Amino acid sequence: MADRGATPMLIIALILVILTFAPCSGSSVKIGVPENYDGIFPWYLAKLHSLPVNYSDLVVTGDDEGIFGIDAQFLFALKPLDREKQPSYSLQVSFRTSVQRQSFTVEVCVIDKNDNVPTFIEESMRGSVQLGLLKGIPFMQVEALDRDDRNTAHAELRFSLMEQTPRIPSSQMFFIDSITGEVSLTEEGASTLDPEMCGRYKLSVMVKDMAGKANAFFTTGIVTVEVTGNTWASPDPVRLQENLPGPYPIPISQVKWSGSQAEYSLEGEFPEMLFTISREGVIYLNAPLDRETQDQFQISIVVERPDGREIAKPVELRVMVGDANDNRPTFPQAQYHTVVKELAARDEGCVLCIFFPGTEILTVQAADNDDPKTDNVRIFYRLVGQIPESPRALFRVDRDSGVISVQADSMEGTAPQYTLTITAEDAKGLNSSCTVVVTVHDENNNPPVFSQHEYGPFHIPENAPVGTTVTAVLAGDADVRGGDSWQVDYRLESGNEEEVFTLVTDKQTNEVSLILSKVLDFERESEYILVLSAQNPVALVRGRYGPASTATVSIYVDDVNEGPILSQSHYEVTVREGEEPGRVIATIRGYDPDSHPIRYSLQGDTKKYFSIGKYSGELKTVQALDREENSTYTMEVIAVDGRNSSLSASTLVTVQILDVNDNSPVLVGDYSWKYLCTPRWEDQALVLASRDSDGPQHGGRLNFSLRSDATVRRNWKLTPINDTHTNLSLNIQYLAPEVYTVPFTISDSSSPPRSTFINLPVTVCPCNVRGNCKMAAKQLQGMPTIQSAVGILLGTFAFIGTILIVVFVRLSYQNPKRPSKTNQERVPLKISI
Repeated sequence: MADRGATPMLIIALILVILTFAPCSGSSVKIGVPENYDGIFPWYLAKLHSLPVNYSDLVVTGDDEGIFGIDAQFLFALKPLDREKQPSYSLQVSFRTSVQRQSFTVEVCVIDKNDNVPTFIEESMRGSVQLGLLKGIPFMQVEALDRDDRNTAHAELRFSLMEQTPRIPSSQMFFIDSITGEVSLTEEGASTLDPEMCGRYKLSVMVKDMAGKANAFFTTGIVTVEVTGNTWASPDPVRLQENLPGPYPIPISQVKWSGSQAEYSLEGEFPEMLFTISREGVIYLNAPLDRETQDQFQISIVVERPDGREIAKPVELRVMVGDANDNRPTFPQAQYHTVVKELAARDEGCVLCIFFPGTEILTVQAADNDDPKTDNVRIFYRLVGQIPESPRALFRVDRDSGVISVQADSMEGTAPQYTLTITAEDAKGLNSSCTVVVTVHDENNNPPVFSQHEYGPFHIPENAPVGTTVTAVLAGDADVRGGDSWQVDYRLESGNEEEVFTLVTDKQTNEVSLILSKVLDFERESEYILVLSAQNPVALVRGRYGPASTATVSIYVDDVNEGPILSQSHYEVTVREGEEPGRVIATIRGYDPDSHPIRYSLQGDTKKYFSIGKYSGELKTVQALDREENSTYTMEVIAVDGRNSSLSASTLVTVQILDVNDNSPVLVGDYSWKYLCTPRWEDQALVLASRDSDGPQHGGRLNFSLRSDATVRRNWKLTPINDTHTNLSLNIQYLAPEVYTVPFTISDSSSPPRSTFINLPVTVCPCNVRGNCKMAAKQLQGMPTIQSAVGILLGTFAFIGTILIVVFVRLSYQNPKRPSKTNQERVPLKISI
């Protein structure tokens, strides 16, 4: 190997690099080698790096053809490899070391080259297409084979349609799937395929490897397609009788797809599993049909391949359901109501009038759900019951039309209501019934009548309370109870001009109660004669109201001794405060219905500020009143019957005291501990408060004003805050520290005003940063000091003590102890002042 040139060695090295990384799996050492090598042999494939440094006796086995060998750790081949013949070789490499003999596996994978032409599996390719097949549904498949590696593009086949013969009725009747080789119809082919026009087509097809690339190997072939007819068509309509007795399922029709294997299914508006289809295309009915529920069915029959793809357009099966007389006639409602008038009317202009006999009052109609085109729906009507039964033959129903009519000339004197039972029956005898409630409309042909012409006389005391029932009377009416013709409206025609009485009618019984609605007065009216009339709220259709519909009620008022009556329930009186006593401030007025004298008295005047005249009712003040003490007085005036003290009346009197400006305003509060800082602090002031005991009219706003002195007005300033408060502050920047007397006046807002003059001591002192006084101010002249105050207090206590000692000494001399024979009693000390 050493005499070989540099160029071959370089080629070998490149080959080794390429081959070392060729894909191959499943061995200790994997080597990929391309097939059909046409270079120089021996062909060095790879260097075996798994050998140790010291080895000997290197041997390769597993090669029955003697293709492989090893030279100086290099694996080589002596001839080309063919992947289609053998895709891989498993070689065992063994060697000896100083210790023992070892081995490892070398897997040689033959890498495929595109060296095989694809071929069709069948030499003669034939197929058939059925008339009605949908576009895109395969009817045959062209298959081909390539011996190259299927995992590479060398064996990736693509099919194409080269030519169609003949080219009628279109040159594009067929389509071949380039990957699967499935042959199907195009949209034109599915719509124009006709075996009578062309029953056989020859298709030239090509198969290429390398996924159809330009440098690929290819093969062409001829496919013969026979066009066949098909039995796939809509079956004849089926007519089935409803309620078939069975047994079920019942076969009713059949379809058949004559082409490839197919599966069938049914679609349409029918209950699930009512119709089914077998694998052979037989259609079954699985349950009885009801024509009244659905009288026909439109069933779509779908044919599909096993993979679920639809083969052809669905065909339709129409199933018509024949009628059987299996329905009874029924009324739309179980009960009907109608009204007839009691009296027969003969006025042609009467719109709501009813004419007897034979007058139609109602039409009942039953319905039968059977086929209206058959006699199964013919219905006959019968009157089978009347409650009450008397009089008989009062009503009639027409046998064919269901018209109900009245057979009598008049309904006067009949029952107020009748219940009729009507049956509807078909030709088979199936029937149902309904009830008709006929109400006889009562007409007002009977006026109300009193049982007697005069009622009373009734006695009622004059003190009877309002709402007292004097009496109750009744005017009977012969019309139907509860109706408008039976109801009675009562009215007082005369005798009640002052509306002393009112009428209350019980609508359930027609009884009327005469109720007292105003207070009676025997002295004013002692007797009432009332004329009472009775009429219906609706007009009489026959007859008129006569004397029997009118009655007289006599009422006597009995005299009762009544208590006095005061003209007002509440008196409000105003009096100015300080007014001279003895003035009449109000007169309480009352009267006695029986002309008895009245005595007046006061209750609630605990301080005896007022008095009232016993017989005159004049209310007077006993002493001057002060509004500031009490602004309102409330008392009760009692008026008693002069002949019967148990009869009395009372009224409340409220006396409001009017304010007079009789109080001067005063300064409120202690200001001795307050001070003002000097030099003046901004916004520092003493808040002065004042009060006026008078009302807001006189003491509402209080005015503060400094004395008219130039020095005072220069040093001080008053600033109002509200109606009762003002600020006192320094008016100059600096004032010497001292206790000053600030003179000012407080005036009220009355005209003329009342004023109070004030001399207010005010301390002015220097202050620290916190606003606290730093030094005591000078004592104001005339004001006591703390030492003088303490001295005065001690002197006062000494004087009181001296007086007490003198008193005790005098008492001891005036009351000597009394001796006793055995004991001396201890007598408490008595003090007389």
